[in-house]
Amino acid sequence: MDEGPKETIVLATIKAGIKSFDKISKVANVPSKELEQVLEKLESRNLIVVNEKKGFLGIKIEINITEKGEKNLENQIQELKEKWRQMVQLYKLEDKPKLQQCIDENKIFFKSLIFFGMLDKEIFSRMFKLVDLTMTDYISSKDMPQDIDSE
Repeated sequence: MDEGPKETIVLATIKAGIKSFDKISKVANVPSKELEQVLEKLESRNLIVVNEKKGFLGIKIEINITEKGEKNLENQIQELKEKWRQMVQLYKLEDKPKLQQCIDENKIFFKSLIFFGMLDKEIFSRMFKLVDLTMTDYISSKDMPQDIDSE
């Protein structure tokens, strides 16, 4: 996967039609300073384009996803789905060592899985219980999906 979770979430936010810096920051839950860096990285890779438009109140900055950005995002979403399928399969097999390893190797993607609504909250919670982990060791409470028991 080429992009990190924040880049993926920002790209998806832009694709969803959120085009202003402040709104992207709010929806993607990325602080302004970090968002500047993320947008620069996405723009340098030609995944987004930044346009200046004249408006009644001055210049308006609009951020749009490129065709390359859309393809990149689709690939990232497919990879996330595959990572989730692998974790679910290991959970169903009750293969604790491999599940633990898979969780450790993919913990960076949990925020993206939550953002895209790809994970089943009940299975996610049971997965962590199976390997005697708490989700708060892997996901900050502000990123935790609603209605999940964090024990």
